[in-house]
Amino acid sequence: MLADTGHKKTRRRRRMDVHEYQAKELLASFGVAVPKGAIAFSQDQAVYAATELGGSFWAVKAQIHAGARGKAGGIKLCRTYNEVRDAAKELLGKRLVTHQTGPEGKPVQRVYVETADPFERELYLGYVLDRKAERVRVIASQRGGMEIEQIAAEEPEALIQVVVEPAVGLQQFQAREIAFKLGLNIKQVAAAVRTIMNAYRAFRDCDGTMLEINPLVVTKDDRVLALDAKMSFDDNALFRRPTIADMHDPSQGDPREAQAAEHNLSYIGLEGEIGCIVNGAGLAMATMDMIKHAGGEPANFLDVGGGASPERVATAFRLVLSDRNVKAILVNIFAGINRCDWVAEGVIQAAREVKIDVPLVVRLAGTNVEAGKRILAQSGLDLITADTLTEAARKAVDACNAAKNNR
Repeated sequence: MLADTGHKKTRRRRRMDVHEYQAKELLASFGVAVPKGAIAFSQDQAVYAATELGGSFWAVKAQIHAGARGKAGGIKLCRTYNEVRDAAKELLGKRLVTHQTGPEGKPVQRVYVETADPFERELYLGYVLDRKAERVRVIASQRGGMEIEQIAAEEPEALIQVVVEPAVGLQQFQAREIAFKLGLNIKQVAAAVRTIMNAYRAFRDCDGTMLEINPLVVTKDDRVLALDAKMSFDDNALFRRPTIADMHDPSQGDPREAQAAEHNLSYIGLEGEIGCIVNGAGLAMATMDMIKHAGGEPANFLDVGGGASPERVATAFRLVLSDRNVKAILVNIFAGINRCDWVAEGVIQAAREVKIDVPLVVRLAGTNVEAGKRILAQSGLDLITADTLTEAARKAVDACNAAKNNR
């Protein structure tokens, strides 16, 4: 899906994803037509679901938070109950690897059994929060079933785009314009307009950041169905969307992020080798930028917040060290309401509680900074100290490189 997501290694916007079947349940509640389907957690449940759905042709779909499942073998078309059982047996319990999951893949703990009705055309329909324009952007294309990034790169003229004015929302005439540009006949246009408008309502009313229906199919009897669906939501709005918050599947995310959330820490795992423990999201972003500027790669984003107590710092160390790629740690604290001497005591206590077998660089600034530096100097711990962020980032990169060379 086209979106303003920033640099994938150092910046990732916070969002909550849901499974396909959950997205379809939401869409259906807003009046979007979807094929009949049922969720299954075992082979027997998959067969039972097929018998309850009826028909003689089903799709068994692995449920993971990633696209391109079909190309990775995550969608099986079945014509008998035995084939449904075999498909569920093959998918359940495996780690499905697609180009969106990375080499580690994602675990398949449930499958969605769906009636596989024949269709004539595949279309694309998507909604995204365009942060630059500060508007919802509707994107459609006659090239359904393809990656939208591929269409944008190879055939940008095939994209139909409408920017929604927030004061009035998506209008019927805009939906009709999209439907006609998709090359639909009169009966199909009426069904498509309902789908476009209702999907927009679902996106708006659920605080969505992304909704992708790919493919949106047209059947022989002129129905328009959401054959596949992906939805993401603004996690800052989940407090007012408890039903959506309950859809969260922690198995699909980084377990360290779930552990951090339990301790009210903001943690995002990245792909580098220098662990970061910082107070304040802005300072954490600046720290990661300075690490890259010094020639290194940050291993994580971690904001311990304003109250960097020994317990919180110890938890932060455990989270960072649980990443086997980490070769050095940079602690960067700017004390405002907090105090550097308290932070220094917290770092020392945490360092003694947690076995740290990588170089540790500490930079303190702000309230009581001299007292904090004195406590660190007298601790007897093997620390590397720095006075500025630039110096701290350079020392962290040098320590990381030295650690790699010594192994």
